[in-house]
Amino acid sequence: MQQLYDQLGRVAPTSATALLIGESGTGKELAAHTVHELSRRRDAPFLPLNCGAVAPQLIESELFGHERGSFTGADRQHKGFFERANNGSIFLDEITEMPMELQVKLLRVLETGTFMRVGGTQQISSDVRVIAATNREPDGAVKDGKLREDLFHRLNVFPIRLPPLRERGTDIEQLAQFFLDELNRIEGTNKTFSRDALVRLYQHNWPGNVRELKNFVQRAYIMADDIIEADSAVAESVPRPDDATTITIRVGTPLEEVERRVTMATLAYCGHVKRKAAEILGVSLKTLYNRLEVYGGREGAQDSAAPAAQNGANPG
Repeated sequence: MQQLYDQLGRVAPTSATALLIGESGTGKELAAHTVHELSRRRDAPFLPLNCGAVAPQLIESELFGHERGSFTGADRQHKGFFERANNGSIFLDEITEMPMELQVKLLRVLETGTFMRVGGTQQISSDVRVIAATNREPDGAVKDGKLREDLFHRLNVFPIRLPPLRERGTDIEQLAQFFLDELNRIEGTNKTFSRDALVRLYQHNWPGNVRELKNFVQRAYIMADDIIEADSAVAESVPRPDDATTITIRVGTPLEEVERRVTMATLAYCGHVKRKAAEILGVSLKTLYNRLEVYGGREGAQDSAAPAAQNGANPG
């Protein structure tokens, strides 16, 4: 994420067109807004448009506007995004959902800085920075005929990849705590996550990324009293993975974090029976207790499943 922040900070002051690439829910609109806020255009409008949420026949009017009488229902002149966002920024989300014929017109605007309203005859100039985004691989979208190759190269001046939540290590836990803190602040409560609930977060693949995590925390908050337990949210909120023996760890994750995640996931898989988890991990029970204390799991020392430890013997 630090690399992402650096990229956003470097491209923002320039006039370069940026292409944000990332799965749904990774924060592409937030990243685009950040680029705008850090640019010299910050005092002008920032207008977002989801190309997949607007009917194909209306996108052209949304972007370029239309003249009165240009089509049925056009009872007045309408200024589009390129006119209203002059000197500002336009965020085109899911650019691959834009009709191909409109992609040609968008390319012309990017190259000439001029456009015409639907039904109009007058060229209008506009100084707008375009930030586009897609949840597809752009090369694949070009091959599939979803994105014009010439438009792709025009948008791809500065590509920025937003990592999925499952590759962001302990960000999962930190973001969940951030969302919970916000709910506590708004509602005047002091709810907390149990350790098991935090372990559960790492077991899920989060296909909806940060957006899904935020929704989960809100549901869990509603269902919980004071402590959010692993199963306090509705069951489908964080389903257990199909293969409960698998976790995803990003290349470059510090070994200490890899060890912690593997240990906690194994413990959860074993139903928190520590002796069984230690056997699977190939460590002594004492070593597992030591690890849990380091991770903050001091209650593990009181586990009744470790009579040898209670008698002061070496459980290994």
